[in-house]
Amino acid sequence: MVRTQVGPTPGAAFDAASPGAVHAQEGARRRESARTYARALPLVPVRARGLTIEGADGRRYLDCTSGAGTLALGHNHPVVLEAIRTVLDSGAPLNAPGLATPVTDAFLTELHRTLPAGLAHRAHVRFCDPSTGDALETSCRWARAATGRTGVVTFTEAHRRAALRSLDPCVASQLAASLAGAPDHHCPHGLDGERESDLAADWAGSLLDAQGPDSGLPAGMIVEPVQGQDGVLPVPDAWLRRMRRLTADRSVPLVVDETHTGVGRTGALWAVEHSGVTPDVMVLPPGLGGSLPLAVIVHREDIDGGHPAPHTAPFRGNQLGMAAGTATLAHVRENGLAERAAHLGARMLDRLLPLAEEFPIVRRVRGRGLLIGVELVDAEGAGEPREAPTDLGGRGEDGAEGRTTRHTSQLAAALQSACLTRGLIVGPGGRHGRGVRLSPPLTITDEQAAAVLDRLADAVDAVAGAHGTARPQRRHRARR
Repeated sequence: MVRTQVGPTPGAAFDAASPGAVHAQEGARRRESARTYARALPLVPVRARGLTIEGADGRRYLDCTSGAGTLALGHNHPVVLEAIRTVLDSGAPLNAPGLATPVTDAFLTELHRTLPAGLAHRAHVRFCDPSTGDALETSCRWARAATGRTGVVTFTEAHRRAALRSLDPCVASQLAASLAGAPDHHCPHGLDGERESDLAADWAGSLLDAQGPDSGLPAGMIVEPVQGQDGVLPVPDAWLRRMRRLTADRSVPLVVDETHTGVGRTGALWAVEHSGVTPDVMVLPPGLGGSLPLAVIVHREDIDGGHPAPHTAPFRGNQLGMAAGTATLAHVRENGLAERAAHLGARMLDRLLPLAEEFPIVRRVRGRGLLIGVELVDAEGAGEPREAPTDLGGRGEDGAEGRTTRHTSQLAAALQSACLTRGLIVGPGGRHGRGVRLSPPLTITDEQAAAVLDRLADAVDAVAGAHGTARPQRRHRARR
């Protein structure tokens, strides 16, 4: 058992019982927000490489969160580290907001090389302060400036929809809705068939046309190719094409939010490419910065959105993030990692689908590429999803449905904990935290993928057994 001095010595190894590890764990729980990973993942990472994190207890964990989506190539990838070192050793400024630098030029060149064909030749890039929330707000402000209108269409449980509250009340439009016109209200984009998809698209068109003389058309519509916050809901490509036609016919800018999906994760460099749609604006993912803060939107140059808040983003010139982003994009493109994500993700999904047949607590498994969600359900069958609210307010947890939601969320927390016990880190996912999400780095190997599947299946088996819903006669393991 290796012990080192107490304190934040860089790279130091120490065990979980050491004062340093205990202090770090207790400090995170005591001083940080209750929503931090430290609450759900009681480990102290001391080093990491690729898919693997080593904890202070000496155990190795397979990290299927990709650093909350910031690590397309996994932890400490050599090409990313080399790009960062090059900038550091050059003596160049580390932050040059709004200024032209060789690092910025290289990033813009590589980014334009990878953008969807319909957008690349007429795209302008806008850097924002450094979170995806900042980028989403910037896209809304751009749409408002471009159209002279205010409201923005979003969809229930969309990523960071609540962040729009930080804009003025006109932006947090009543147009936010669950597309409840679809027969399966938990699948807001009509995931269960072409007819349902058409009904949902028709409903969205009616919504746009029914705003009345006082409100008029919205400034924009925000769509995710895969709705990650709501449990990995891939939208049908035909539905997204319908949204493009609906918005184009009404001169409503279409904003595609690639926060969960970009840089190759779904099997294409950008998930919008699956449908062939060319959006007016793209919100790019945090993984673009190769682990460092970098928030970017791309918009059509022929639509003048003005320059909203040009002096309120002091970190929009992060040179380390741009260098890491250039290296990340180039590595993904040159090594065909998007195509590999498509093939490996399809195999992983195929091997996980039987979980829903074997275990009553698993409602469904779905995903696209290397973005996969496992949705849980109350074992008694009372946990069918509730009708989603159509406003931007909070959601109550009263009554039987609220208790069921809490119970299912507890199942998801138990599954996350069972995975951690087995050396697997998965993220929370699904409406009201009713599932888990896998988003491993694009560099995951076949052997690592098999280990992830085995550990997840074993964790589901254990949680189902603990809740009296396992089927011992048909214990499931992910098929190889």
